[in-house]
Amino acid sequence: MKFRQIALGCDDLVRAREFYTRLLGKEALATFDPPGFCFFDMDGTRLMIEVGAPRSLIYIEVPDVRTTVEELKERGFNITTEPHVVFPDNGGIFDKPGNEWLAFVEDSEGNNIGLMSREVL
Repeated sequence: MKFRQIALGCDDLVRAREFYTRLLGKEALATFDPPGFCFFDMDGTRLMIEVGAPRSLIYIEVPDVRTTVEELKERGFNITTEPHVVFPDNGGIFDKPGNEWLAFVEDSEGNNIGLMSREVL
């Protein structure tokens, strides 16, 4: 099994769609307004942004959290938690031995989005 779709709630669909277009560097696959949702392709998993849906916390894999955060800051994004090692995985529990890096960016609707990368030892 794999995740097919993840939903994130929003208050303003246009504002949220613009935010995720900027964050992900790609346009929405489809927008349906009404009733008020849009979809982005995340390497085969759909990210659904929906007016009135419950709030969620998602984590997006990026090549290097530190570099990504610097680029996002330059583009005006609100970083709520700076990059840091969240788990030193020397034993390789989740992947090859390495450090799990994490940072958070706030979206246009007040959701925190986790940005993760792995630094292989």
